[in-house]
Amino acid sequence: MSDSFTTTNRFFDNKHYPRGFSRHGDFTIREAQLLERHGFAFNELDLAKREPVTEEEHRFVEVCRGIREPATEAERVWSKYMSRIKRPKRFHTLSGGKPQMDTVEEFNDSDD
Repeated sequence: MSDSFTTTNRFFDNKHYPRGFSRHGDFTIREAQLLERHGFAFNELDLAKREPVTEEEHRFVEVCRGIREPATEAERVWSKYMSRIKRPKRFHTLSGGKPQMDTVEEFNDSDD
């Protein structure tokens, strides 16, 4: 990753990881460091705000587009990060009541 993913900007995600990547338990220390160091470049490549220059960056973009599976550490950690922040939203109701359970009521037709 010598000439790939170069950036002078640190990457932070205050929306999903306000205390930093390493403090949330989703990433190993090494993965958190990789995200902080190169995440800005990963993000720009993923969003097509930056053109890939090296072969490694071209392959990275292919992974981002779903053309191939992640193979390198950079590709795996970015895929992992993206899957964590794109979790399905939790379902909320507006009723404010407790969730309803399906119950089966027994009816007797007798004239008690």
